[in-house]
Amino acid sequence: MLGKRKEGLSLKEKLFCRYYCVSCDAESSAKKAGYSKNPLDKAYSLMLREDICEEISHNAKVYSHVLFSISTVLYHKLACSTVSDAVGLLFSENPEKEKLKDMDLFMVSEIKKPKDGAMEIKFFDRLKALEKLIPKHSDDHNNSNGLVDALYMGAKCLSDEKSDGFGV
Repeated sequence: MLGKRKEGLSLKEKLFCRYYCVSCDAESSAKKAGYSKNPLDKAYSLMLREDICEEISHNAKVYSHVLFSISTVLYHKLACSTVSDAVGLLFSENPEKEKLKDMDLFMVSEIKKPKDGAMEIKFFDRLKALEKLIPKHSDDHNNSNGLVDALYMGAKCLSDEKSDGFGV
């Protein structure tokens, strides 16, 4: 049975809920929130309270939305980032640390420098990143056929010698 509900949460209690939402480790969350004496016992007693459980549940929902938004932005960046800095790195002999800090290497998944002195750079797959951006619940028929139809009409316009230039 859950403990009695308190009117409002203290700052330490709110911090405990936030840390727990991210780590799912009650003892370390209690320590980080400032409960230095018997953090495991304090975490156990906090987890039995209804108001704490509600706050953790609320934080988990917010955190889930934030993670979804962040992942969407990062997948977009993977899909649209340029590889020019990575190519520049490939052709530079001994790049300076300061120059490396300014390079946009977000698209790079792996860099190897074998013994022969050459450099291998592997990139993340742009198509997979784009696939992650397409909602699963979208109607695949409508989305993909629009592009296919447009490509088909464009190709037909180019190849149709009898057309008036507009495919009509």
